[in-house]
This record gives sequence, C-alpha cells and structure tokens, in this order.
Amino acid sequence: MRAQKGDKPVSKTNRFFEIIQMLRMSSRPVLAQDLADALEVSVRTIYRDIATLQARQTPIYGEAGVGYVMRKGYDLPSLNLDMEEAEAVAVGLSMIARTGDAGLWRAAVRAARKLHQVAPGTRQLVASSYGVEATPVDLGLVRRAIRDERKLRITYSDVNDHRTERVIWPIAMVYYMDAAMAVAWCELRCGLRHFRMDRMPTCVETEHHFAGQGAALLALWEATQKDETVSTRALRGS
Repeated sequence: MRAQKGDKPVSKTNRFFEIIQMLRMSSRPVLAQDLADALEVSVRTIYRDIATLQARQTPIYGEAGVGYVMRKGYDLPSLNLDMEEAEAVAVGLSMIARTGDAGLWRAAVRAARKLHQVAPGTRQLVASSYGVEATPVDLGLVRRAIRDERKLRITYSDVNDHRTERVIWPIAMVYYMDAAMAVAWCELRCGLRHFRMDRMPTCVETEHHFAGQGAALLALWEATQKDETVSTRALRGS
C-alpha cells in the first residue's frame, strides 16, 4: 500500500526509527517487502535505508531475500511520560480509528508502535474502531491545507442535497462519532461555516493561500462558536 494523495510522506529520520522499531519487535527475520508495505515506500528505498543504518553501526543483520533482524539489547531513548500519561496517549491513539481519517490512523499506528516499545503495558489498552465511515474526500489533504493555510475549492451538499461550489479557508477539523467536519471561512457566505466531510463530494487545493490569517480566524471561532460546536468536558488540573 502506498501513501495516498494528501498524506505527508514519512521523513527519512522517522523511517529509520520505524525500521529499527519493527525489527526490534519481531522474533523472526523481517523481509524488506514487509517493511516497505508498512512504511508505504519502495523495496529499493528500504534497501538503501538498511544500508545507511548499517553504515552508522546500527546492529542490523541479514540480506535481501532472506530478511533482516536486530541484535538483541539494542535500545532507543525512552519517552518522558509517566505510566498514566502513556496509557492516556495509548487510548487516544487507538480511538483515532473512529475518525475515518485514514492518513491520521496510519500515523497513529506508527506512534503507537513507538509507545509500546517504551511502555509495554499500553498494549493492553485498546478502543473500538467503530465510528465514522470513509469519506469521499481525503482528510489528509484538508489537514495539510489547514497547516499550509491554503484555500480549497469544494462542492458541498446541504441537508436537502442542494449543491454549491465554494472556496473555503480551512482552519480546524472536528471529529464526531458519526461525522468529521471542517471549520472554515467561506468566501460564498462571507463568514465562518462548518462543513461535514460526508457532504463534500469534491475537494481540491487551489494555488491561493490565506497566510497569516489562520490564527486570527481560529481565535474568532474559539471565541464565538467552539463551545456550541464541540462539547468537551474540561480537564481540571489538581
């Protein structure tokens, strides 16, 4: 499986980390093809990465066609989390499957793999993946547009299935049990609006940005609409 359009490619540094983690977790040799499938890169890339890690004195043994193993006892730095913090993160990562965001779920699986290595007890905490079904739109593209402050051109259907063409400035994503929703400034309505992703049959990036305005729009939404949109019990410190 290869990364889909809109997903941010895994950096080389993170890929090295993932290869080491996968080899440390396995009790038998791991084929380059299996590593490539898990990291969504080519087998040729895995061969290059393995060679680079070996040149850096990482104790990886094996060869193409046979598989690779990691010398026992090779450790990576621990995360600075206490056990309850690690458990909270583990449950949160597991629940990401409910969002219907495939790219975010793949990232959560990678993060959980790292967490399990430094806090093995978190493997015992899982959550049901029941939740949002896959949407017509790649949610990774929308998340990237939020980060890049890039305008999107969408087709949107209202509750009566009336369709309109719009240009929006996405500033946040809200994940409900039954739907994922984008918060955005809508050029057609000249105001902040909420768009259900399952009512958005098309969504494409434009060449235009709203650089420097995302933070102000997000602050406006948080001040005027967030409490009505997102009902989340406050976490109170001791």
